[in-house]
Amino acid sequence: MKHLVRRCGVLLHPSSLPGREGIGTLGEEAYQFIDLLSEAHVTLWQMLPLGPTGYGDSPYAARSSFAGNELLIDLKELASQGYLELDDVLDLPLQTARRVDYGAVRQYKNPLLEKAAKTFLEKADLAGFRSFCKEQSWWLDDYALYTVLCRAYGDSRWFAVWPREVKMREAQALARVKVQYADQILVEKVIQYFFDVQFLKMKRYANKKGVLLVGDIPIFVAGDSVDVWCNRRLFKLDSQGNQKVSSGVPPDAFSADGQLWGNPMYNWEEHEREGWQWWTRRVQGALRYSDMVRLDHFRGFAACWEVPAGAATAREGKWVKVPGNSFFKHLHEVYGQDLPFIAEDLGVITPDVEELRTANGLPGMKILQFAFGYDGQGGLDATSAYLPHNCEWQSVIYTGTHDNNTTKGWYESLDEGLRDKVRRYLECPDEQVVGQLVRAMLMSASRYAILPMQDWLELGSEARMNVPSTCGTSNWSWRLESLEIEPWRVSHLREMIELYGRTGK
Repeated sequence: MKHLVRRCGVLLHPSSLPGREGIGTLGEEAYQFIDLLSEAHVTLWQMLPLGPTGYGDSPYAARSSFAGNELLIDLKELASQGYLELDDVLDLPLQTARRVDYGAVRQYKNPLLEKAAKTFLEKADLAGFRSFCKEQSWWLDDYALYTVLCRAYGDSRWFAVWPREVKMREAQALARVKVQYADQILVEKVIQYFFDVQFLKMKRYANKKGVLLVGDIPIFVAGDSVDVWCNRRLFKLDSQGNQKVSSGVPPDAFSADGQLWGNPMYNWEEHEREGWQWWTRRVQGALRYSDMVRLDHFRGFAACWEVPAGAATAREGKWVKVPGNSFFKHLHEVYGQDLPFIAEDLGVITPDVEELRTANGLPGMKILQFAFGYDGQGGLDATSAYLPHNCEWQSVIYTGTHDNNTTKGWYESLDEGLRDKVRRYLECPDEQVVGQLVRAMLMSASRYAILPMQDWLELGSEARMNVPSTCGTSNWSWRLESLEIEPWRVSHLREMIELYGRTGK
């Protein structure tokens, strides 16, 4: 019988690490965090998508599916390599910031990244950089040009603001702007090289310490991204680049009008006709920086809710079938029988979605915060698929995700009746609920158990990462104050991981 490897992980985006740059980076704090995980016998570090963020700074609405977020680059490392002066990194303006102010970080950090890139081009051995540019040219050339043009035109909305000849990618217009902005384009490529070198170095360290990285692929891309500008045939757009339909979800118990997300929808038939080239590269790009990947909104690989352009609400949408079986058959041809994916199968899931996940051997997600509800007679619904005693092996159990409140905040928001059900299920008083939920999660049969860093520290609602369907400065901005975690928390988690066989061995 094949040995079943169980693991425990922690969910923390690198932007949430502490440090002196106003945002977490790939520098020394990332290595300290890996050491902390290793000490606790945690063998999975799950992150959010790593792409460069745009309006709203959501990692799920990146400007590119392949580029890295330049704000995560560690300036101190660049200074140690001689690409910045020591004075550049000694007195940073946001070194005491408790939350990420993305606008302020960009204002001081982007000029320093450009300075480092120019020094690199003047003084460094460029062999590695040239190799990177050659290997990644299929996305890097377009991304660097796109980034420069966003700055030149003061807007990323290529479809509404840019000159028509550039918007439509006319050959003469592209040739002209490539010459006009050649120096700036080269700088953007160097910045992406910095990200790549720093992230891969950190990943090697993590793997050496026994920690695997878990990435995240959003199913949709932003309409104002370089992905859509350069690949219009792969999306349902009109001849002028405008969206014919947009993404969303239908009305449900939580939203009478559904949710109108606004992303462009894929021309799935064209993806299939081209042999899934773009999607394959997207998966390969994610696996460059991770050992396994969470597939966001997995149900979208079976069918997507398409809303006509101009619709006021998502009520006007309809389900459109997606050739997911063809896509995953192709991925099996590339990666073999065992695909390195976690399927985010939350929400209203239909049999075709379950069949697609099961047929491809993918673990789904179980969220403890969704587990506790009434059975219709005032008792606990003991049949919930999210309760630990009902979780199957082929699943990943979480206390909550980046879109949930912290577990402490969630518990405090429940009505007294449900709080009583939680206490009775766990046999503990209020102050022990978070810790006992973590224990129940680790005890479950689920293959992997992952807890947000906020729940390891038992933090309240003030530490929430995101509130879905809102756009405010508190979203995506939470940061750890310190990596000096109380020793008892580390030893206690390590003991539970050992007790419940989640050491990854």
